[in-house]
Amino acid sequence: MQNAGAGPAGSRDNSGRSKDTATPAKFLVGIGRGVGGALLFALPMLMTMEMWAFGVTMDRWRLVLLLLLALPLLIGISHRIGFEETFSWKVAGRDAMIAYGIGIVTSAVILSLFKLLMGDMPAQEITGKIAVQAIPASIGALLGRSQFGSGKDDADDDPKAGYGSELFMMAVGALFLNLNMAPTEEMILISYKMTPWHALATILISITLMHAFVYAVSFKGGHELSSNTPWWHALVRFTLPGYVIALVISLYSLWSFERLDGASFTPAIMAMIVLAFPGAIGACLRGSSCEETSWLTPHRSNQTAARSVAARIGSNG
Repeated sequence: MQNAGAGPAGSRDNSGRSKDTATPAKFLVGIGRGVGGALLFALPMLMTMEMWAFGVTMDRWRLVLLLLLALPLLIGISHRIGFEETFSWKVAGRDAMIAYGIGIVTSAVILSLFKLLMGDMPAQEITGKIAVQAIPASIGALLGRSQFGSGKDDADDDPKAGYGSELFMMAVGALFLNLNMAPTEEMILISYKMTPWHALATILISITLMHAFVYAVSFKGGHELSSNTPWWHALVRFTLPGYVIALVISLYSLWSFERLDGASFTPAIMAMIVLAFPGAIGACLRGSSCEETSWLTPHRSNQTAARSVAARIGSNG
């Protein structure tokens, strides 16, 4: 006899997501969560003086590049999470543009509320202040669904995470925290105070925390290593590449916010290591919220399939 829900109403796509939940009502709920996520994630930057100043002084070509790079980033997040189930990159692109719109509107409203935007300001200053704030706000709008979603349907919407998806979400987490920290002068001040030994200790602690948070501390959504999986497997395949991603994102963030202008090689490397510390935390926490991947424990899917077949044989017997 056919199982309930196996018909068209319960059909699934190739990633295993049910297609019967992509309704207008659920999309509106996703929009509401997006607004909440934009406020939650962007308020610290909306209330930071450095971000106000960069809206005016930031090199426009660097700002345009940051805005352009944010587009594929948002599309990737939308395909991974989104306001609703996305079965095509076209829908993911639509959701990404909606998230951009939420980020722009939210930033404009909050900045106006704080009297940081006024009608007599030059248009370039207004657009600059909104644009630099809209990037983290739009990321928060998409991430808000995973933060505020609590139903079974929310967990079911997430596509099966592969190795590339894990690394991508780690880059998202690193970028988001770096956008909070890179504009501040404290990053440069800390890097000047640190010695090479402090920098080496920061690297080791960053890697240790990344590995511990994802695999040892058992955060919600974290990974559990099989007893047959050597400890170095996850370190080499996940933690170390994640830290390299955090370093690259940190270097780009510092360059975007003009913190490396005029700096020599050694101070730039020190500043990158300092910023990569919060970036690594953001990477591992964002990456740990992804579903467990088959590349980490490749034998587990076979074991699950075997148990399923055994259960069916037992029930038929």
